[in-house]
Amino acid sequence: MKSRRVTPRVELIAHTPEPEKTIALAAKLCYSEADIACVKAGVDSKDVSGYLRMLVRLGHLSPIEHASFTFGIEGVSRALLAQITRHRIASFSVQSQRYVGVGETFSYVLPPSIEALGPDAVREYEGQMAQIAEWYKGWQTRLGVGEKSNEDARFVLPNASETKMIVTMNARELIHFFGLRCCNRAQWEIRDVAWQMLALVLPVAPTLFENCGPTCLKGACSEGKMTCGRPEEARERYARIEKGNACE
Repeated sequence: MKSRRVTPRVELIAHTPEPEKTIALAAKLCYSEADIACVKAGVDSKDVSGYLRMLVRLGHLSPIEHASFTFGIEGVSRALLAQITRHRIASFSVQSQRYVGVGETFSYVLPPSIEALGPDAVREYEGQMAQIAEWYKGWQTRLGVGEKSNEDARFVLPNASETKMIVTMNARELIHFFGLRCCNRAQWEIRDVAWQMLALVLPVAPTLFENCGPTCLKGACSEGKMTCGRPEEARERYARIEKGNACE
């Protein structure tokens, strides 16, 4: 049985059409005597960016929930799965280790901290992953074929095992997610995924996700004494995303 290293990959699969106008429509309807068609006509004829900034500034965030974004995420570990599913205002569909057994190739994630130790450490880790893959295959063989063998053979698989998922979040939850998970104090893998997600939604809704990310993008760090003390890193990363979108 072969084993291979994977790295996080995120794709924006679908999103609410014209998300910023949808949010503006929902918000304006709250304060308008007109019918929906008239409100929509007014929204369609205007630039809504200033209005969206006002909503955020005033904390009127419920209309933001009307826009949703769906991502395909792969090349991530089961350890990441345990973290991302803590964001409960979201929908998850995850590749099952019960119905989908490990085939001829066992895919796993290599932590950067181990890679930083050098080639010998990487070879040791790769050897451990290969051994686990053999143990898994051995239990599959002994337990029989199909769902039942996968169900119990998977108990020897590590947190490093690759998983794949589809994730849908509304824009309000995404903003909250970016605030927590783009932070330098977030675990490296979910931080990587969060920045990839932000880079994908920013060109779709540039005003909505303006300055989204850790609190240090706009001011003081919210982590207090636990701050990483490196706000410039997050600011530079966000600036690179903005620049990349402007060049597209």
